[in-house]
Amino acid sequence: MQSNNIPETTVDYGMTYGEVDGAGKPVSRIVLGSVMLDVDRLPFSFALLDFFVECGGNCIDTAWVYRLGGSEKCVGAWIEKRAIRDRIVLIGKGAATVHCTPELVTTQLVESLERLRTDYVDIYLMHRDNPNVPVGEFVECLNEHQRSGRIRAFGGSNWTTSRLAEANSYARAHNLRGFSASSPNLSLAVWNEPTWIDCLSASDLASREWYAQTKMPLFAWSSQAAGFFTRRYDEGEPDKSVKQVMTRVWFNEENFERLRRARQLAGAKGVTPNLIALAYVLCESPQVFALIGPENTDELRQCLEGLKLTLSPAERRWLNLESKSL
Repeated sequence: MQSNNIPETTVDYGMTYGEVDGAGKPVSRIVLGSVMLDVDRLPFSFALLDFFVECGGNCIDTAWVYRLGGSEKCVGAWIEKRAIRDRIVLIGKGAATVHCTPELVTTQLVESLERLRTDYVDIYLMHRDNPNVPVGEFVECLNEHQRSGRIRAFGGSNWTTSRLAEANSYARAHNLRGFSASSPNLSLAVWNEPTWIDCLSASDLASREWYAQTKMPLFAWSSQAAGFFTRRYDEGEPDKSVKQVMTRVWFNEENFERLRRARQLAGAKGVTPNLIALAYVLCESPQVFALIGPENTDELRQCLEGLKLTLSPAERRWLNLESKSL
């Protein structure tokens, strides 16, 4: 009879780990997104989660809004079935609206914990910010949940660097815990506009410099630009809406030049352009974590190969069009 527990790490992909103040565990720098996981796809979802952990991954990104709660329920069922909670770093996100309030944070956090079948999340991120609410009110609310044990570390997703700095200034002035992490987009490709309304990217130079100076851990969503470097949308993509989103967000001349250079460097290194794009993010800083959303274990296996790639500063500058030649 097969055990409910998954084995210890059995495949060595050279997983690396970082630290997030307050989380209490090392955090794998490859983070598995959960938007593709659902209670209606348990065999697929469990297989993907099992393989991720077998390969050394331990951080899973969840959100109250994903699949109307189905993703959280799926991850919660898997953690309970595998009896693996102590080994997992759970990222929870809530309040995905610019009209968010501390009250909404509390309501959705409690619902998320119920769905995830756990008493706490290791890292809680506010999915959006509401600049009309004094930042101190959010800091006070999150500290209350931290003291209660519902969350261990917290931060913001799609928060501007100025509001992150303001939040931590308030925390220092009031002897409170500040934001320990942030999750904007960061990728080699630079978007024309956000994929979803009110989302933020840190791909610009000013944001990258701010994160480098503050050393705030950055959890980069769409770290591979939603498949831009695979060009899978050109390979008979059945969903026309996918191509429309790709065109609206990622299609521009500079990105096509980045793609051309990624292909050239990939050929020289014997890898795929998509791995070059992932390595570009991972080589930004040891404080950067890459969120990925593989559709199957083969895609996950390919992504994990990116851990073995090292790009020099000169290669990264060239890929990002900051220099004309290597």
